[in-house]
Amino acid sequence: MSNPDELLRIENIRKTFPGVVALDSVDFDLRRGEVHVLLGENGAGKSTLIKMLSGAYRPDSGTIYAEGREVRIQSAQDAERLGIATIYQEFNLVPDLTVAENIFLGRQPRRFGLIDRKKMEADAEELLARVGVQVSPRARVRDLGIARLQMVEIAKALSLDARVLIMDEPTAVLTSEEVEKLFAIVRQLRADGVGIVFITHHLEEIAALGDRVTVLRDGRSVEQVPASTPEDELVRLMVGRSIDQQYPREHPEQGEPLLTVRGLTRDGVFQDVGFEVRAGEIVGLAGLVGAGRTEVARAVFGADPYDRGSVEVLGRELPRHDVNAAMTAGLGLVPEDRKGQGLVLDASVQENLGLVTLKAASRGGLVDLKGQRTAAARIAEQLGVRMAGLGQHVRTLSGGNQQKVVIGKWLLADTKVLILDEPTRGIDVGAKVEIYQLMNELTASGHAVLMISSDLPEVLGMSDRVLVMAQGRVAGELAGDAATQDAVMALAVTTPPSNDPAVKEVEAPRGH
Repeated sequence: MSNPDELLRIENIRKTFPGVVALDSVDFDLRRGEVHVLLGENGAGKSTLIKMLSGAYRPDSGTIYAEGREVRIQSAQDAERLGIATIYQEFNLVPDLTVAENIFLGRQPRRFGLIDRKKMEADAEELLARVGVQVSPRARVRDLGIARLQMVEIAKALSLDARVLIMDEPTAVLTSEEVEKLFAIVRQLRADGVGIVFITHHLEEIAALGDRVTVLRDGRSVEQVPASTPEDELVRLMVGRSIDQQYPREHPEQGEPLLTVRGLTRDGVFQDVGFEVRAGEIVGLAGLVGAGRTEVARAVFGADPYDRGSVEVLGRELPRHDVNAAMTAGLGLVPEDRKGQGLVLDASVQENLGLVTLKAASRGGLVDLKGQRTAAARIAEQLGVRMAGLGQHVRTLSGGNQQKVVIGKWLLADTKVLILDEPTRGIDVGAKVEIYQLMNELTASGHAVLMISSDLPEVLGMSDRVLVMAQGRVAGELAGDAATQDAVMALAVTTPPSNDPAVKEVEAPRGH
């Protein structure tokens, strides 16, 4: 006899793609008024499972039940009729339409055959109030920030009278304040009897919000545990092994300065920014959102212009706003938006790995394809990229494997200084440790890393020194035991003086 509180149940689901078993014998269930966390490394099968529930994919075998009744979900319309709504990481909104038009897209209320705009906007206003967001139903979606887009997606799901809400990494790009607001809404939805499937890589969110956890590993459901399960046990279940050291920094001997930045200024964006990064060193760049970290990194790499100052690699000054010169000198940039700026999604793994070295691998206008393939295979194996083969489209890789490909193209080019902007955002704990080990290997071989991250434990755990930016300036530098979360946050909220680079250096012996 089925549980009257059961909204959804899947049994023995299997899904394959050419050369890949994405899901194998997966079981999962969801009850009314609960948050059921779906946990697993990138590539574990989470995305495939939620796409099956939302009608994007069809299972090869297995059974899906909705409220005790066997169902077939063969389209988004089928999922909608069953009260299943999905909020993906990449929002499914039309930028040029208003908030109200997006909420009721394809289902606009009509009067005398015409769209009843007044009712549509009034209904949208009611839904927006329910999710606690202050935004006009007439506002254009393109003018909204990430947090508000998230709330519009939730309002849209509520307009469908969703009984099952699937949330894929909803906190990945939110500030801590925005996360708290989102959690309050999720708790209210749970109290209203909505069943929520919640996918996150932030383990601390599980105990704060979840009721139960189903762990996927290598396409199989390996365990179902309470949300109060300790984090180290969750990690063990996810990766099949314990991760004893989350931030395995090795601190090799440091050498000469590889990157020197002096007085870098872009009027109105950042000012008097100066620092150096030495061989064998990881320098962390911390600060609040909007402090200017990414803008400085892009200017150093030549992607954006600057008005004054200089950038030197191995003592040689680089021309301004010249990416090719930066790359030739040995600079590499892994951007924050790996999909939009770091990869050609419809190209293969091999083609993406060869992007930086394409010119060097060409003779008389012809590319040495065999040489490129051999080099790509070596790097892919070194990085442990999980793929069907070098010809697989990068779009179909998991987030962690995509990030390895972005980093891999710079390794092929023998980059001296690698700038990593949010290197582990949206990546699971197992893949994070692999990225950290890669950073260790780079610095151990005499290269250097400049790392921008909003994850403070990551910055403190992996950096030899931390530069803190506030309002477009370097507010201070911290090293050793002086580099604590409190010290970083104290600098991040300061207003640096406007007449000098405002670099305060605090040295202390490292605790290792």
